[in-house]
Amino acid sequence: MGLSDRESTRPTALGVDAEALPPEETATATFGMGCFWGPDARFGAMPGVVRTRVGYAGGSDPDPSYYALGDHTEVIQVEYDPAERAYEDLLGVFWANHSPFSAPHKRQYRGVVLAHDDAQREAAAASKTALEERTGKTVQTPVETLARFHRAEEYHQKYELRSTPVVADELEDVYGPAFVESTVAARLNGFVAGHGDADQRRELLAELDLSPAALSEVRRRI
Repeated sequence: MGLSDRESTRPTALGVDAEALPPEETATATFGMGCFWGPDARFGAMPGVVRTRVGYAGGSDPDPSYYALGDHTEVIQVEYDPAERAYEDLLGVFWANHSPFSAPHKRQYRGVVLAHDDAQREAAAASKTALEERTGKTVQTPVETLARFHRAEEYHQKYELRSTPVVADELEDVYGPAFVESTVAARLNGFVAGHGDADQRRELLAELDLSPAALSEVRRRI
């Protein structure tokens, strides 16, 4: 039985996303933190984060791809509500979830802050200095200015959720190309990877009109 065949008083994922903050009212942050699958899930579960996407940035190649990355780095791009979540909050997650005191073995997986404007660059530089002063160690992670973000291939987007096919397939049927830009998909991608607290998970799952099979699979993963 498909979604359209079931009667429910709960909103569909599309209905929930229709209430999300539009892109013109969000702010965006971009970080390199090693393989981009994990950060995509971690940030996607955070309240105040509206959308996430993964891609390539920080290099000079005009058309990078996963198998022809050139000098680019895997990065996570985080769209967030600046009224609910400060850029400094995201920096705190960034510094705590990569290895800032060691140089990367490969540029592809380096830690890097890619600032979108002067305010972000100054905030990132200040947080880097504070980390060095607090630890007495030299931070190897650079702070650079974002020149261009190249979105990664679809199979990299919401990777943890795509590893739960019954859920991802259902949502992709609902969303089509808008799947990657969905707040619901970002949250569920984080939840199935073990992020988000129990109340947050319970509230969203109670709100969504997902099929029993999809709900069961999400609950199995968390």
